[in-house]
Amino acid sequence: MITIALYITIAMVTLAALLNVYRLIRGPDAPDRVLALDTLYINAIALIILLGITLGTRMYLESALLIAVMGFVGTVAMAKYLKRGSVIE
Repeated sequence: MITIALYITIAMVTLAALLNVYRLIRGPDAPDRVLALDTLYINAIALIILLGITLGTRMYLESALLIAVMGFVGTVAMAKYLKRGSVIE
């Protein structure tokens, strides 16, 4: 039962990621694209964690934490760039 739920969840998160890629490409302006990219890395983290649960290993959880940190830094840098025009003062 749990494996069927995992496969259904993986399919739904993959669909959400594909919709985020669509929004990233077709976004009307830059803040929408940054938001789509932020949501895309959150979906990537969810997919990696679901894959780790499915395969029963902890190695994927560590990589999900690394992607979370890098995604946060990237989102902050992009928001700072959109607000000020430069990342580093």
